Amino acid sequence: MLIQRLGLEVPVLQAPMAGVSTPRLAAAVSDAGALGSLGIGAMTVSAARDAIRATRQMTSRPFGVNVFCHASVPLPVREAADWLHWLEPEFERFGARPPETLRQIYSSFLDEPAMLDMLLEERPACVSFHFGLPGAAAVRSLKEAGVILLASVTSVREAELAEQAGIDVLIAQGYEAGGHRGVFDPSVPDEQADTKTLLAALKQVTALPLVAAGGLMTGRDVADILDAGAIAGQLGTAFVACDESAASPAYRAALMDGGREGTAMIAAISGRPARGLRQKFQALADRPDCPEAPPYPYTYDAAKQLDAAARAHGDSGYGAFWAGTGVASVRPMPAAQLVETLRREIAVSG
Repeated sequence: MLIQRLGLEVPVLQAPMAGVSTPRLAAAVSDAGALGSLGIGAMTVSAARDAIRATRQMTSRPFGVNVFCHASVPLPVREAADWLHWLEPEFERFGARPPETLRQIYSSFLDEPAMLDMLLEERPACVSFHFGLPGAAAVRSLKEAGVILLASVTSVREAELAEQAGIDVLIAQGYEAGGHRGVFDPSVPDEQADTKTLLAALKQVTALPLVAAGGLMTGRDVADILDAGAIAGQLGTAFVACDESAASPAYRAALMDGGREGTAMIAAISGRPARGLRQKFQALADRPDCPEAPPYPYTYDAAKQLDAAARAHGDSGYGAFWAGTGVASVRPMPAAQLVETLRREIAVSG
């Protein structure tokens, strides 16, 4: 259904990747026959609209956008104070002070009706949801507008909730995937299912189309999950190194070196578990005196400020360099070339 409705020539979705995806990247991927995506969850409504329109100026083909549906919670003041006190020596290493408090730097789609209004006006081909699901009214409005709805799920229970909510396509996010885990409720233990195990489990409980995400880097990887019952693969890390992404030079350099030390799942950067390249925050989180991180996205506020202070002194080791377990296979090249490479690899592997 997704492949046919969108006219995709290559069964590949470029992961949205807030902060890394750009209109140039999304347009190049879509023009090459796959599905480009924009991560607008960290954008204002105005910036998101501008990004959608900029992408439309560069491609006439369909592309998708992604929003965050995390449940907003009040700042736990004591927990935040303990966290900032613990980080104080790291800030002092760079002649800086931690902030007095933590801000909720990203709004949830659930709390931002203006974002929904904008999407209904702009009508991107697809809208995908991460960290949870939108309300019934939003689902109904978007579907009436002809928008295809996708949701990241990490378990059978989340898949069942998504199907009940009226989602059209499920993104089975395996534990290998780079970036934030899409778990709906971070207080519920994560089953940590790998991509193929999750895909097999979901096929037993739903007839919805399934897109597999997690550890996919090559056309051979995509062919494998197609054989396992997915309609497409979603690749993120593979596209971070593309010319058109917004990844910094430090991020790109770390990607090329990422195969040596691999990746780790860490909550100490943002307040939610996310897989990325091992860096200094990982070492901090491994210390026995590490307190519990405040909830997402409050923790991210401190991490971003510490990263900025460190980078001002030439140290990029605190950056959030998200990457999946397949990072050793990253191939820097223009996005269109990567899509064409994936197309050829899928064809010879099929």
